[in-house]
Amino acid sequence: MRLGRRKLTIETDRLTLRQPQHADYRAWSDLRRDSADFLQPWEPTWAEDHLTRKSFTNRVYWAQRAINGDNAIPLFLIRRSDDRLVGAITLDNLRRGPAQSGTLGYWIGARYARQGYMSEAIAGLVHHAFLKLDLSRVEAACLPENAASRGVLERAGFKYEGVAQSYLQIAGRWRNHVLYANLRADRRGRTGAG
Repeated sequence: MRLGRRKLTIETDRLTLRQPQHADYRAWSDLRRDSADFLQPWEPTWAEDHLTRKSFTNRVYWAQRAINGDNAIPLFLIRRSDDRLVGAITLDNLRRGPAQSGTLGYWIGARYARQGYMSEAIAGLVHHAFLKLDLSRVEAACLPENAASRGVLERAGFKYEGVAQSYLQIAGRWRNHVLYANLRADRRGRTGAG
């Protein structure tokens, strides 16, 4: 049985979260290029072809396959007031069966940081994960010194769970990460969803 092309859109107060499209290339590459100094300390080392059209085309195809295969939900954050790309968010490593969980990752363009867009996107995607995907747990990790990312997770109802040693290669080095989780039936505090 062949899977059809599923389209996924999540609406929040100011944003439309939708999968990347080929027509987004210029907006994406410009925003990533303009935000490189802001983003690179927190991300894996960019490949030499990171900002090329070919690399972006591969991302678009991967996003469609991931959504169709129920493996991940990669979405762009589009500001509805002017149809601008402001960042991206992905719910990845979707695990079904007894786990019913996924891992959250995200980035925001430098000029759109600290305006509440990522908080809004996280709340929208977590709500979708709990109510539409029937997940029980959404996990996230960030560098211990990334105060902005830790703050956005905590404001979104994520709770600190510990430290993962050498969790990911960031800027070319294996780095420890602090781990957070948001649980659908969280008795530790408010989750903000269902």
